[in-house]
Amino acid sequence: MKTLKYIFAGLVLAAGLSSCIGDLDVIPIDPSKNTADKALKTADDYYSLLAQCYTGFAVSGSYGPNGDNNISGVDGGFSQYYRGRYHLNGLTTDEAVCGWNDQTLQDLHGLNWTNSDVFVTAFYYRIFYQISACNEFIRQAQKATVELPEKDRWIAEARALRALCWLDAIDNFGNVPFADETASVGADAPRRIAREELFSYIESECRDLIDNSALYGMKEAPYGRADKALPVMVLAKLYLNAEVYAGKKMYQECADVLAELSGYSLHSDYSELFLADNDRCTDEIIFAIEQDGEDTQSYGVTNYLIFASTGGSMDTEQVGISSGWGGIRMTSKFYNYFTSSDRRRLFWEEGQKVEIDDISDFTNGIAFFKFKNITSSGAPGKANGFVDTDFPVFRYADALLMKAECAKRGANVSDALEAWNQVRERAGVSTAASMNDVTLDMIIEERARELYQEGWRRSDLVRFGLFTSSKYLWDWKGGIKGGRGVGEHFNLFPIPNSDKMANPNLIQNPGY
Repeated sequence: MKTLKYIFAGLVLAAGLSSCIGDLDVIPIDPSKNTADKALKTADDYYSLLAQCYTGFAVSGSYGPNGDNNISGVDGGFSQYYRGRYHLNGLTTDEAVCGWNDQTLQDLHGLNWTNSDVFVTAFYYRIFYQISACNEFIRQAQKATVELPEKDRWIAEARALRALCWLDAIDNFGNVPFADETASVGADAPRRIAREELFSYIESECRDLIDNSALYGMKEAPYGRADKALPVMVLAKLYLNAEVYAGKKMYQECADVLAELSGYSLHSDYSELFLADNDRCTDEIIFAIEQDGEDTQSYGVTNYLIFASTGGSMDTEQVGISSGWGGIRMTSKFYNYFTSSDRRRLFWEEGQKVEIDDISDFTNGIAFFKFKNITSSGAPGKANGFVDTDFPVFRYADALLMKAECAKRGANVSDALEAWNQVRERAGVSTAASMNDVTLDMIIEERARELYQEGWRRSDLVRFGLFTSSKYLWDWKGGIKGGRGVGEHFNLFPIPNSDKMANPNLIQNPGY
């Protein structure tokens, strides 16, 4: 993001992917440059188009944090990719609540959304906007008449980013509209792809990218760019959740593809992974979304996590910002997973109480103190209005915990114990003598401690059968203080009503 130019975003025409109507129509933001013959004249122009495939994860649009958003009819912050992802995958879980009264935001934590929920709809369209951006780059690059110095590599990068989007689509929405680079822009409404078929498509794409010599080799890509480790992690997540997505257990396949990771290790200091200079933590961070307080500004990603998690009596200088938004805190259930000796216990407790009696009161619930806009030396980021802290999409610690889980679910993983103990040892907590001493309950709790605020909690709870179940409760689950179970259909989000009305090929997910 710091080296690539912004794209002529008008090239990305959503009609080629999803025909949608209403307040969240996906529209080109620069109609004067909305055709390839006007915009794509040189190799640099194609490079800029590739840049949009990356920057779409980092910003809301190409003209500032809330100007001319790629998704119209919704606040620029709400429509940002990783803010939308956290809305659906963090705020819906035992991890966090948000005290704001913005539209239906509190319905997310209460597991009580509908097929017209604005936050569900915003993330749905953001996913498919990103997919359409990648489709458009691949389509244009394949037929380019100018010489592209790294044509095959650039196409492979776009495919890897697209696979990441499809992972979010299959995980959150299941049965969705489908189009790839072969679809004609403006043609008939896209077909519906069933979850099982989408699983096979993502699997095939990732496997081909891992074997594709065009993509950067493991740890060979410039920071923030896609190399083979990205499709490895996407495929591992796909296999880890294969029983949910496709009705088949593929834990051995998950462990086997994780064995293809090479060159990574745990960073010695857990807290440094979430600071303003975490771009130097390439020993552990496998793929990151870049943020820069001056050059890549957003009301989403880590800017959202840092500002929204700051309030009350928190020392904003220690956070690296001038003031907070006073929104996100953790539930008491989540807080109680951590012992006092756990180095990952990056919380702010002064002036906060553990129990959440009133979600709207920021002092109800212990505050997160994990992501900060300060460097490892304690210096503040370049600007305190926007942060420099990158968002780690995939980390090696996650891969290690996936190995341990696969072993407990029956896979042959020779280094499972070592993987488990590495994570525990860095955290400063007890290790295990053998995998017989590790249970699945311990693993889901360890994933909570290691990966909080990184967007994996909902997927983990669904895989363990705990997300909607009455056997696992947390503060305000189901809309009551003590928590309650909800219908199993909430394990998937609905297809937004606006898209279903516009596309006769779509079928609503059961229960909505």
